[in-house]
Amino acid sequence: MKSRSRISVQQTQRLSLTTTLAASIRILRADAAGLSRYLEEQAAENPQLLLTRPPPADWTPRWRSVLTPGAEMPEPASAAPSLVSHALALVEALRLSPRDLRLAEALVEALEPSGWLGTSLPAIAHRAGASQREVEVVLQRLQARAEPTGLFARDLTECLRLQAQEAGELDAVMATLLDRLDLVASGDIDRLAREAGVDPDSIRQHIARLRRYDPKPGAGFEPMAAPLREPDLIAEKREGVWVVQLNRSALPTLAVAEGRAKGRAEARALVRLVEGRNATLLTVAQEILARQQAALENGPSALVPMRMADVAEALDLHESTVSRVVAGTAVDTPRGTWWLRAMFTQAPREGGPSAGALRDRLARLVAAEDATAPLSDEALALALAEGGAPIARRTVAKYRTLLGLPPAHRRRSRAARPTRRVASGDDRGSKLP
Repeated sequence: MKSRSRISVQQTQRLSLTTTLAASIRILRADAAGLSRYLEEQAAENPQLLLTRPPPADWTPRWRSVLTPGAEMPEPASAAPSLVSHALALVEALRLSPRDLRLAEALVEALEPSGWLGTSLPAIAHRAGASQREVEVVLQRLQARAEPTGLFARDLTECLRLQAQEAGELDAVMATLLDRLDLVASGDIDRLAREAGVDPDSIRQHIARLRRYDPKPGAGFEPMAAPLREPDLIAEKREGVWVVQLNRSALPTLAVAEGRAKGRAEARALVRLVEGRNATLLTVAQEILARQQAALENGPSALVPMRMADVAEALDLHESTVSRVVAGTAVDTPRGTWWLRAMFTQAPREGGPSAGALRDRLARLVAAEDATAPLSDEALALALAEGGAPIARRTVAKYRTLLGLPPAHRRRSRAARPTRRVASGDDRGSKLP
């Protein structure tokens, strides 16, 4: 039988990341500080690109209204960094390839306030158009460099396992405890000892080490707060209308040198890219803040449900473009400097308030409660329901955990507790914090 050679024609589509496209993506996702550094590097290499830096000055527009007679004192921004800003700084330090960078950003988007991933890896891979193995490789790099250790964990077991590994305490006994956290929570020391093949005292010692780990490494970050640096945008209310504008004091001015010297075309192209980035940033920010005017007026408790897909559809943009624009972008408001990304929040039930608003209201209820008689999760659920937000007790418990708030019996002030000595060796019946 003779083999025949056959010629066939196939058509395939392939995305080639050109230098211009790579520069466009980098400029689009850069904040004011990162863009300034990039432009300084380009100006040093291309003498046809003229860069004029803004004069050094203390940036204090948030306090401008204080000088107006009769004006109310605005709420200062929190000094604590947000989880998103911390995670994005970690991603930037890794210097990933463009493709891995896109996967890392998808993982950052999936972070819950606890510091765990709130979306499964298959779902993240499907959304990013990559294989699950590719996402796992990027995830391992993030987990290896994450500080505090345990960020980007997929569940409690992995979070604690990462911390045990870093502490050099991940031996066979600790591995058994991590595999049977249900028995640890119930305090079944004898059964754990049998399964691990050690004596109960060894189990108690390992549980004591386990309780030193942080089960919610993301809880120490502010959900809305941006870092104390000049923001990219300024939102102000003028004559009853909210106006968003670029913070020009945070960006250098660009121009192209006169003449016909080499490099003018590249300089003009870069200027156009920056102008396009600024126009897109303003357009996206205006749409976001127009949808979240109630939050600008009344704070995070008034955040309404909003998805990136909704904003992208309204502006006829791709969802990835919106994601890149809001990554690391801060907007200054009379209520503090916020991350644009933090204003995206969904409702736990259709037609109800957003999860971000519920968490803010929950935090305020706990802050205002009587320390000697703290509210139970059921009482908190009823209080939220009175405000027009019917919510289940288990949802309240979930949000309370995400906010790093202990249950009612642990919030009770020491003054209300009888002073007694607890035997240090009795771990039976205790639970993980």
